[in-house]
Amino acid sequence: MDTKSVNGVDLHYRLDGPKAGPVVMFANSLGTDLRVWDALLPHLPDGVRTLRYDKRGHGLSQQTPGPYSIEQLADDAAALVRELDLSEVVFVGLSIGGLIGQSLAARHGDLLRGLVISNSAAKIGDEAMWRDRVDAIRRDGLDSIGAATMERWFSPGFIASGAAAPWQRMLERQPLEGYAACCEAIGAADLRDSTAKLDLPVQLIAGELDGSIPPETVQGTADLIKDARIDVIPGAGHIPCVEKPAEYAAILTRFLTDIGHV
Repeated sequence: MDTKSVNGVDLHYRLDGPKAGPVVMFANSLGTDLRVWDALLPHLPDGVRTLRYDKRGHGLSQQTPGPYSIEQLADDAAALVRELDLSEVVFVGLSIGGLIGQSLAARHGDLLRGLVISNSAAKIGDEAMWRDRVDAIRRDGLDSIGAATMERWFSPGFIASGAAAPWQRMLERQPLEGYAACCEAIGAADLRDSTAKLDLPVQLIAGELDGSIPPETVQGTADLIKDARIDVIPGAGHIPCVEKPAEYAAILTRFLTDIGHV
């Protein structure tokens, strides 16, 4: 198990692949840990070096007192990249990870070669919605939102097959206050101005059946960014790297190839 202490928090991470390989860094969605990328990795090009990590308050990373901010989470990601002596990273952020990626690109763009914003947007919901969710889980626990969350995360067929059950357990076993602090970070974040100024290659990915951040919301962020491309994965929900890993990897591989990263 690998950890690094950065910005006053102990972050759990996995760094795999050849030392000289081009680096692709993955940031997880709310309520998941770095295993959310497991099914995707075998579909990536040979020679890629992958960095996965658990943001603060999630998975095996340390939970620190909240609320958090997206800027703080982006600074954590930047500090981890620097601590591992990496550069020219392509950052792939899913959901809250997409917000982290946008802030990272705006605040630490010197570290990045490209950015993938997956199932995310520059503004996600409003503070009242996220405050209501935090109140609900503090009152009733994360298991109280488990089933409803799966309906937003995955397609009906995936849920009916029973394949969503482990992901529901993953959500329900996250540190409650870490989850709540990340909800507060999402609620407070409005990155539309800084995202509109990004000047690096950007790929956006959406799931056709995403019940959390639908394709039209992702498209709204794509419209802010010069020369950004968006792809919608048919039949996929909010976490297409789990539900459609080969299709997701094909989009990512094309992007990496187009920008000369592989």
